[in-house]
Amino acid sequence: MKQNNQQVPHTMSLFDYENEVICGVDEAGRGPLAGPVVAAAVILDPARPIVGLRDSKKLSEAQRDALALEIKEKALAWSVAQCSESEIDTHNILQATMLAMRRAVEGLSIQPSLALIDGNRCPVMSIRSEAIVKGDDKVPAISAASILAKTARDHLLMALHEQYPQYALDQHKGYPTALHLARLKQYGVSPIHRRSYAPVRNLLNEAQS
Repeated sequence: MKQNNQQVPHTMSLFDYENEVICGVDEAGRGPLAGPVVAAAVILDPARPIVGLRDSKKLSEAQRDALALEIKEKALAWSVAQCSESEIDTHNILQATMLAMRRAVEGLSIQPSLALIDGNRCPVMSIRSEAIVKGDDKVPAISAASILAKTARDHLLMALHEQYPQYALDQHKGYPTALHLARLKQYGVSPIHRRSYAPVRNLLNEAQS
């Protein structure tokens, strides 16, 4: 199917497209050494505006959690999906991210006519999509998706912390901090670590040599 995927440089509101059912799409967790990459898709309700939507990285944890509840309550539809560590290692992180985004869009209870994607690439989907650089701070629907993806992944990592407390995932959420790298060296590689990422791969190579 022919795609109409474009990069849109300017700031947009939810209402720039008449007669379109728009979903915003964003991901969380491309950089960490452990845990899945998570994507979210959100169709906002113009009749129920949500105040304070912006890039999830610019919000506190408490703000993100409160907004996530409001998004789930007020949005016309929302969906969260993921790609596992093994899928990341198999496909590479870019392709796994695109797959998680597509899964999120396909999981919506309402079929959108247009997906607005944060970043400069669009996943291959059956609907039209447009990539918007820094869209998570420009387009409310993408901001909402950013918040849902981030909070969902953080909650997943807290659950993984219960299974693997030795790695202190509650403190770094899987990102390659000095603490995480030290714990990795001390305790070795776990099933939730991404083996294709250099710090993990190097440790596995050292263990085999």
